[in-house]
Amino acid sequence: MEPNELHPSEIELTPRETVEKLDEHIIGQKNAKRAVAIALRNRTRRRKLDGEMREEVYPKNIIMIGPTGVGKTEIARRLSKLCGAPFIKVEATKYTEVGYVGRDVESMIRDLANISLNMVKQEFKERVTDKAKEKAEELLLDILLPAPPTSAANQTSAHSPLGATASPIGFQDSPEDPNARYVASREMMRNKLKAGKLDEQEVEIDTPQASGSGMPMLQVFGAGNMEDLDNQLQNVLGDLMPKKSKKKKMKIKDAFQSLADQEADKLLDPDKVQSEAKKRVEEMGIIFLDEIDKIAGRESRAGADVSREGVQRDLLPIVEGATVSTKLGPIKTDHILFIAAGAFHMSKPSDLIPEMQGRFPIRVELEKLSMDDFVKILTATKSSLTRQYEALLGTEGVSLVFAKDGIVEIAKLAFEMNEKNENIGARRLNTIMEKLLEDISFDAPDLAPDDKKVYVDEAFVRAKLKEIVEDKDLSKYIL
Repeated sequence: MEPNELHPSEIELTPRETVEKLDEHIIGQKNAKRAVAIALRNRTRRRKLDGEMREEVYPKNIIMIGPTGVGKTEIARRLSKLCGAPFIKVEATKYTEVGYVGRDVESMIRDLANISLNMVKQEFKERVTDKAKEKAEELLLDILLPAPPTSAANQTSAHSPLGATASPIGFQDSPEDPNARYVASREMMRNKLKAGKLDEQEVEIDTPQASGSGMPMLQVFGAGNMEDLDNQLQNVLGDLMPKKSKKKKMKIKDAFQSLADQEADKLLDPDKVQSEAKKRVEEMGIIFLDEIDKIAGRESRAGADVSREGVQRDLLPIVEGATVSTKLGPIKTDHILFIAAGAFHMSKPSDLIPEMQGRFPIRVELEKLSMDDFVKILTATKSSLTRQYEALLGTEGVSLVFAKDGIVEIAKLAFEMNEKNENIGARRLNTIMEKLLEDISFDAPDLAPDDKKVYVDEAFVRAKLKEIVEDKDLSKYIL
C-alpha cells in the first residue's frame, strides 16, 4: 500500500456488510444501522468521483433520536472499529460558548487530528517493523557483546548510539583470531536472543525523553481557548531545545521492543505521515456528537442554560465547513461526517436552532427495546452479558450455566422494571445481572469443588430477586 493510499477497511465494506457487522453486537435498530452504513458507503463513492464533482458532494449528517440504553452510543463504539477512519466520540455537554470556562468546539477537530496522526503513524510503523527489529537486534548485541578493540567490527560497534557498555558474557578473545572468535560469539549470542533465553536479563539503554520535560508549565487563564497557543509553544520549544535521552535499566525483551520502536520512528518520513494524517481527517473523519439534546435549550431558559444556544452557534461553522488550526496544519471540516445522538427526554429536535437542524438532514428514530430484544441481548450478541459472566467466573473454576427459562425471567424483570420506573434500556440488564450474581461473585474463590457448578434457571432468578422486586420502594433504588 502506497503511503498516500487510504486505509482499505472502510472501502471494502458494503452497506449490507456494515449492518451485518453491527448485528453481531447490537440488537434491533435496523433503521439506524442502515443510515450509518449508507453514510459510510457514500464516502467511498465520493472518493471515486472526478475532482470537480467530488468537491461538490458533501456528507449527509445524521441525528439519532431515541431513549437511553437502546444502542446509540454502542453503534458509535462499534462503528469506530469497523470504518478504519479517524473517529472520535465527544459529549456535547463538555463544550461551552466562547467566553465561558471550558473547551471550545474546535478542540474536537484537534483531537480528531491527533487520533488520525497516531493511526497513520502506527500503520507506517507496521510497514518498517522488520527493518526496525533487525536494527534493534544489532543494537542489543552491541550492548551484550561489544566488539573487541582490535577487531574491524569496532569501527561500527564500539561507539554504539546507546552509549552502554558491558563485558562479553562467557567468552574470551582468542589471540590467534580475535575477529573470527568475535563473529562466532556474536552469532551464538544472536541465537540465544532470538530463542528468548536472555529475555529476563537486564540491560541499560538510552530512552528518549518527552520534549519539553523538566521545563516549567505555563498556564494562562482568560477568555477564549488556549489549546492552540499551548500546542504552538510546545512545538516551538521542542524544536529549539536539544533532544534529551536518559539511561534506563530494563529486561532484554522490553529493551528490544523499546529499541524497535525508536528505530521505527527514525525510519518514518514525518512529512508523509503528516500529509496522510491530514488527508484522512479531511476526507474520512467521523465525529460522533453524543448528548446533543442537552444543548437544545429554549430561549426562555436562563442561568446554567445560558450558553447552550451559543454552543450550537459555535458548532454551526464546524459542521457546515470551516478551517481549524491543528498540529497537522489547517484542517478543512467540509467533508467530515457528523453523527449526533440524543435521548430528547426533556426537549425535542425542534428545540435545536433552525440552522443546526438544517445541518443534520437525516433523522433516525431508535425504538424502545422489547422483552424479546432483552432475550436476544442476553444470548445472541457476540459478547453478551451471559458470556461475559461465564468467562469471568470461569477464571475461578466456577461453571455458570444459564437455562433458557432463567434468561427469559431476567429479560422479563428488566422489561417490567423499565416500564414501572425510569426506562434505562439495556443498561437495566447490567443492574439485574450484577445483583443476581452478587453472592456467587463474592464466594467464588471459596466454593467447594461440588458447589462450583451454578445453574441459573427461573427458580434461581426468582429466589435471588423476589424480595427486591416485590418491595417497590426498594426496587427503585436497587434495580
